Amino acid sequence: MTKIDIGRYGIWRPWPRLTPELAREVEALGYGAIWVGGSPDDPEVVDGLLAATEHITVATGIVNMWATPAEEAAASYRRLRDAHGERFVLGVGVGHREATREYRAPYEMIGDYLDRLDAADVPEDGRVLAALGPKVLRVAAERTAGAHPYLVTPDHSRKARAEMGEARLLAPEQKVVLDADPERARALGRAAADMYLRLRNYVANLERLGWTDEDFAGGGSDALIDALVPHGGTAAVAAALEAHHDAGADHVAVQLLTEDDADPVPGLRALAGELGL
Repeated sequence: MTKIDIGRYGIWRPWPRLTPELAREVEALGYGAIWVGGSPDDPEVVDGLLAATEHITVATGIVNMWATPAEEAAASYRRLRDAHGERFVLGVGVGHREATREYRAPYEMIGDYLDRLDAADVPEDGRVLAALGPKVLRVAAERTAGAHPYLVTPDHSRKARAEMGEARLLAPEQKVVLDADPERARALGRAAADMYLRLRNYVANLERLGWTDEDFAGGGSDALIDALVPHGGTAAVAAALEAHHDAGADHVAVQLLTEDDADPVPGLRALAGELGL
């Protein structure tokens, strides 16, 4: 299987905040993919983004395995591929136990879900897997087109590449804030990271990277927030994004945080220029 190519950078945004108009602007700026954050309740969201654009890839980041049966995800995959070709990629994952009453034996659930996607004719090169720890990263490399880790650092990308080998896509999400004022930027980053620092799978992953209870307390230490949500001017933020590529990532899904959920396009435009898109 040839490694899929979705460009060096894309954007990640929660599905309720994605519109066809934004998709067209992101495509025009040169980003290679739009990651539809969360498990969309509205199946027309992805279709609308694809219909509004010409060449950008749209990927789910991610469809929750507990919330959407594999057969339903497969039917949507086939419909979107029939209508829009290979521009759609199905991202799937188990989410986190605190939000899922049925959550148990997640590793077995992943295997069963991928088996059912196989049976429903969803090919490995049309799907990616949310993965953080070594076991699931290896599953991503063995049974999908690659991994889409969330809330990670370049250090994780380095370790993930070592686990996965070179043949599969590694596409981490990275939150950033375009603001040179560290207090404002950290406040925005801390608010965005806070809920994840209460979830065991994300905390366990960060512990594997060397972070401690002291870093998780009080909404996150400054050092942890700076690592999870880099901030600064366009050059500083672009350098933080490039660090994932230096560590072995193929693609970075940029989640640009803005005050009061302001229009992200000006910031994405500035970053596109700095990144040479």
